[in-house]
Amino acid sequence: MRQLERVYVALGSNMGAREAHLAYARLRLSTLPHTHLVAASQIEETAPIGPAGQEAYLNQMVLLVTALEPQELLEHCLEIESQRGRERRERWSARTLDLDIVRFGERTIETPELTVPHPELPNREFWRRELAELDLLAPQRV
Repeated sequence: MRQLERVYVALGSNMGAREAHLAYARLRLSTLPHTHLVAASQIEETAPIGPAGQEAYLNQMVLLVTALEPQELLEHCLEIESQRGRERRERWSARTLDLDIVRFGERTIETPELTVPHPELPNREFWRRELAELDLLAPQRV
């Protein structure tokens, strides 16, 4: 039997029906195998990072408890993004949906596809606020 771990996933959208994209991501993440969505932070709007001319982002962080391995969760996240029309072009370009695994239990992961903790965590104050909010909402350890 697999061990359950607390995983924090950041959701972001700055194209199209932004709130609907975030809602879709929350629903899909909550229905993944061996996974439970424990809590979701408030949604906040932030300025875009990257090329000029982009719309503002809606951002949210969710806390999952999952028995999935990191690579499995990443594959599900990429599939969910694709289902909402995400196209990967240039780095930090506009996107319908972006799902980033920010923390995965106490693990440190360095693969070509996934780095955890997410390397941008120190640079994104809104992620740190959202993590703190989730830790207040669901303080118990798995």
